[in-house]
This record gives sequence, C-alpha cells and structure tokens, in this order.
Amino acid sequence: MDFVVLSSSRGTTFQAVIDAMKNGSLEARCLGLIADREERGCVAKARSAGVPVKIVDRVKGEEREAYDRRLNEAIGVLGLAPPTPGPSPTGGGGARSEGVLACLGWMFLFSPWFVKKWHKRILNVHPSLLPKYPGGHAVEDALKAGDRETGMSIHWIDEGVDTGEILVQKKCSIEKGDTVDSLKARIQDLEKIWYPWVLQDLETEKLKMENGK
Repeated sequence: MDFVVLSSSRGTTFQAVIDAMKNGSLEARCLGLIADREERGCVAKARSAGVPVKIVDRVKGEEREAYDRRLNEAIGVLGLAPPTPGPSPTGGGGARSEGVLACLGWMFLFSPWFVKKWHKRILNVHPSLLPKYPGGHAVEDALKAGDRETGMSIHWIDEGVDTGEILVQKKCSIEKGDTVDSLKARIQDLEKIWYPWVLQDLETEKLKMENGK
C-alpha cells in the first residue's frame, strides 16, 4: 500500500512513521509529504529521510475547494490516485485504491468535494476518545472538564468534524498537575505507536485481498 502524508506540524508522529519504515515494521510505502509551508518541522524530517516533498501554499482568501483541488493535483504528482469503483483492498466501503492520505497534524478542514473524492481514504488522528471532544481544542477541553482519562482516536475523515469511522482508540490517564503540553506529549506517545500500526494493518489487509485470503 502506498500513502501520502499531509502535515502542517513539527512532524513528531511523522518521524515515528519514518522510523517504522526504516526498521521494517511498516511495509507500506510513503510516496511523499505535502505541507503548506517550507518551514514546517515535518518538511525537514521528510528531506532528512529522503521522502519527496511538495509545498502547497495557502493563498489568502482562497476558497477551501480551490485549495483542495491544488492539493489533489500535488497528490497526483506524487503518484497517488483517488479511489475508483470496485472492491476495496483496505476493507472500506466499495472503492478500490492502492493507497491512503495520512493526515498527521494537518490543521485545515477539507471541502466536501475533496472528502467525497477520497472517500474512506483520508486517515486522521485526533487527541481525544471520540466522539468526546471533537474539534481543535480536545486536550484543553479534557483538562477543563476534570476528566481522569483521555486518549487518541485514529479514524477515517468524513464530511463532519471528527465524526468518521474509528479504527483504533487508545486511552491514557490524566495526571494531577498535567498541563496542556504534558498531556499532549502523553497522547502523542500513543500516536507514535498506533499510527504506524494502523498503516501496517491496512497494508496487511490489502495483501490478503490481493492473495485471495
């Protein structure tokens, strides 16, 4: 299975994906990274690992779908195509494609056009136990609520906000004295383990389909 990473972050979990490919625990192939700015930390990590990089700058005032169409073009240049009709090698919802889009700290919402085009092929990780605390302030919301535990959810992106089908959820405790930064770090420790695991699981399911198992 091939995948393209979308990131506008430092690339902490992306580095875990790179490491998993290097040590052989992740057999799927990363075709490249797309970021919105050259100075993002994920870009430096990709270049250091020899992963191709495409920068798709955001233009002030540009509509979401117009940006997503440019994003889709960049994905195609890297060699990944959207799903086409037929049985799904990753077990998801009546589409056939060799790969997925792996969102790792991608800070922008997708247009309905893009989500439909890449139906059940956009993988995301969210720092809460969905459906609890969707949106951009999940860690802060868990702390403010006084919760004793939180975690992370890896899910397909759909037309809603963090409402897509959940593939994996893992919990972590909220400790006395936790700050947003300390709790985020603990959640990211889970992401670094389980995001590569999910990618490998999708790769394994694809191989099963190809071998008729």
